[in-house]
Amino acid sequence: MSDTPFGFGLPPEEPEDGDEGKKKDQQSGGGQGPANPFGFGGLPGAGGLGGPGADNPLAAMFGSLNPTDLGAAFQQLGQMLSYEGGPVNWDMAKQIARQTVAQGAQDGSKDASVGPAERKAVEEAVRLADLWLDDATSLPSGSGSAVAWSRAEWVEATLPAWQELVDPVAERVGAAMGDVLPEEMQAMAGPLIGMMRSMGGAMFGTQIGQAVGVLAGEVVGSTDIGLPLGPAGKAALLPANVEAFGKDLGVPQEEVRLYLALREAAHQRLFAHVPWLRSHLFGAVDGYARGIKVDTAKLEDVVGQFDPENPEQLQDALQQGMFQPEDTPEQKAALARLETALALVEGWVDAVVHAAAKPRLGSADALRETLRRRRATGGPAEQTFATLIGLELRPRRLRDASRLWASLTDARGVEGRDGLWAHPDMLPTATDLDDPDGFVHREQLDFSELDKMLGEAANGSAGEGDGSKGDDTE
Repeated sequence: MSDTPFGFGLPPEEPEDGDEGKKKDQQSGGGQGPANPFGFGGLPGAGGLGGPGADNPLAAMFGSLNPTDLGAAFQQLGQMLSYEGGPVNWDMAKQIARQTVAQGAQDGSKDASVGPAERKAVEEAVRLADLWLDDATSLPSGSGSAVAWSRAEWVEATLPAWQELVDPVAERVGAAMGDVLPEEMQAMAGPLIGMMRSMGGAMFGTQIGQAVGVLAGEVVGSTDIGLPLGPAGKAALLPANVEAFGKDLGVPQEEVRLYLALREAAHQRLFAHVPWLRSHLFGAVDGYARGIKVDTAKLEDVVGQFDPENPEQLQDALQQGMFQPEDTPEQKAALARLETALALVEGWVDAVVHAAAKPRLGSADALRETLRRRRATGGPAEQTFATLIGLELRPRRLRDASRLWASLTDARGVEGRDGLWAHPDMLPTATDLDDPDGFVHREQLDFSELDKMLGEAANGSAGEGDGSKGDDTE
């Protein structure tokens, strides 16, 4: 979690490479430190992190800032307070995400523009992966193109999906900020409520931007969390992160790249040829979000003690978590649907990729286990999203789902297994993950036969109606 909750440091220029971007960031005031919640420490005349004004950034600002820096800082502050958009200030989220990327990943690596050789390597890996997958699944290729992204490009491409995921929860917080005041006080406190909602939008924007920026330093493609975050039909890999992922595995880099390309291409096939799947997953997230309640007691304390000159207290409250899933049967069912859906997607990809890679890559088993552990433990950014929206975006039952899909392949063949994606009601449930053998050998309802039976019944009813009408006329 960032120690600069509102990210007021001046944004860096777009980096052509990581080192240059870092230098520009430091020169422009983007460098921020833990002792300075507003991020003004790096500005000229502010005394640095340990100098005069470090504990009082506003006082330092009025001390010796030149007019250019002072104007830029207050421009950002004004934009935050005057924000009147949706529940999240996504312009701020984008800015903070790119700023976080420019500062480098947690392993110390820097972002860099993707070169022609890296783009070619990704394109060739995805092309070969699609050939291998043809033997492992009946779903045709879903990758209209293969792209190699920098971390900054990943941020740009995935923000629309994050907006769809986060806005429902942020909307609940925005409404709760006004609801915690007594009705007779709401009219009198109108300006304060408006200011708090603007602050809330900026607060969410900063936190989401920080988390997306950190996640950009960890992901290897566009489908790492099991949801289609990028544009449809684009299989994407991040060469810098692919290299970091395989650094200490003792596996040739080209094998690591190819295995990750298999996973990305398999996800693309599933989302391209199961048209209802994306809305099903995002709908499950939204359904879960609707059942989350805001800790109004904590929010009332924050509102009652709100000091416009101390906005970071709102940030601290959010970091501690204000969301509690309601302990109701409906919410438990929503969580089960979401976790099962994520597990089924990731389990299918795991089983299909293993079937394609096992005969061809000696490192297939090791890479599979590494990825399973990575998904099971999650990273700092995933923990941040768990705090922000009360939800961990990882499948808890990946191994169970993978075993079930593998058993279905043995029992029904590739087409029989993949045919279950034809309709959401045909998919295994959470109970089926507890008893995979029972599901595998259970006789499945043929929807085409059901449609035929219903059609015949409808025709028979129409015929009987005609006959009865004829009897009446005689």
